Amino acid sequence: MGEYVSADEIREMFAQAMSVMYQQEVPQYGTLLDLVADVNIGVLEKHPMLLEQLTNDGEIGRLNVERHGAIRVGTPEELAGLRKVFAIMGMYPVGYYDLSVAGIPVHSTAFRPTEDAALARNPFRVFTSLLRPELIEDTTLREQALHILAQRSIFTPGCRELVDTHAQQGGLTAVQAQRFVSEALETFRWRQQACVDAQTYQALNSAHRLVADIVSFPGCHINHLTPRTLDIDRVQALMPEYGITPKNVIEGPPRRVYPILLRQTSFRALEEKVVFGEGAQGAHTARFGEIEQRGVALTPKGRRLYDSLLAEAGVAADNFAHQNQLRNTFARFPDDEATLRQDGLAWYRYRLLPAGDANRQAIKPDDNPQALIERGWLAASPVTYEDFLPVSAAGIFQSNLGAETQVRERGHASQQAFETALGCAVKDPFALYQDTENRSRRLCGLAAVNRLTDTD
Repeated sequence: MGEYVSADEIREMFAQAMSVMYQQEVPQYGTLLDLVADVNIGVLEKHPMLLEQLTNDGEIGRLNVERHGAIRVGTPEELAGLRKVFAIMGMYPVGYYDLSVAGIPVHSTAFRPTEDAALARNPFRVFTSLLRPELIEDTTLREQALHILAQRSIFTPGCRELVDTHAQQGGLTAVQAQRFVSEALETFRWRQQACVDAQTYQALNSAHRLVADIVSFPGCHINHLTPRTLDIDRVQALMPEYGITPKNVIEGPPRRVYPILLRQTSFRALEEKVVFGEGAQGAHTARFGEIEQRGVALTPKGRRLYDSLLAEAGVAADNFAHQNQLRNTFARFPDDEATLRQDGLAWYRYRLLPAGDANRQAIKPDDNPQALIERGWLAASPVTYEDFLPVSAAGIFQSNLGAETQVRERGHASQQAFETALGCAVKDPFALYQDTENRSRRLCGLAAVNRLTDTD
């Protein structure tokens, strides 16, 4: 049968194929890649120490290949099927996101690699949302939507066959892997032909534009791909020069010396031609381009501080005012690495320097890492935030649904229902980050920490 291709390699193949396909479908995405590449080169040329740090931390190799995508599915069966497809690529569901708090009738997870080596090689992620039909108020329309969704299959027969083959064999050969990537890609391809008539589309669109996007088409087309930049403020400022209209505000925390979590912006969704079931022509708006800048992952204590400050800051009408508002409010969030580490606000990865390795026997499990860093025995590097922020995700969704102003209301979280649909529990992102830090601490001879139960 031959050797099986690794999940990492299949993920790399799929991510590259997805990027090529999306660039063909949405040419502005190619412009976005050029813009981000130009900005990243400029940042690294201006800040050689950042280049050295990213190289030492194993981040530089992933920078130019890093992407996240987003899709929306309609049924538990579709979500469970995607879980099997992504598992072949070494991507697993991490985190639960309730977007109903922003009036969006979906809840979500992110399929991504979870092991350090896999993330370093290619951290491709897909933010995946499941329709909440119970949030469609019109009961007749709700039943109609469920009936439409029950008629479709988002996976090709070839994709289903290869998922079964992988389960039976325990892997895929090179030939099978190539075919799997090709077949799986069809699930995410944009199709101009809707599977509903114009009247039904309008009814779904009136209920919620996201409902129309999920129900009206034969697949779960990728609605954006996101490259990673080192300076999202510069990208936001340059987008108009590249012929791209940015959304009003950058989502997430303000600009900082030591970036935290995730900052995101996007360009407006494109209007695309659609042919409805009866042959009538129309237009649909859903797919857009997004850019992200990632910082250090925060501990639960750090996230509580972040969430409280974000809620206090609110949202201003334009980006200049919004960033000033954020900057003033977040002045209470420490912006130096030593404090972030010692106050238990963020996760860090530790490694012994040559002097530390030479004195390994002198290191005690309960030693303070900061003292060893100051002695020149230990180095610390931030653990990159690999996940998403529900308020930011909602802001991106809303800006491309014609509602830039965020609506925050009581949510309808149901992680248990989501996991039942998924067919497994989602992984806890905080636990993954803690495992990453603790593995590095043990390798240095230091005791593990438990920050999951920290109280302020």
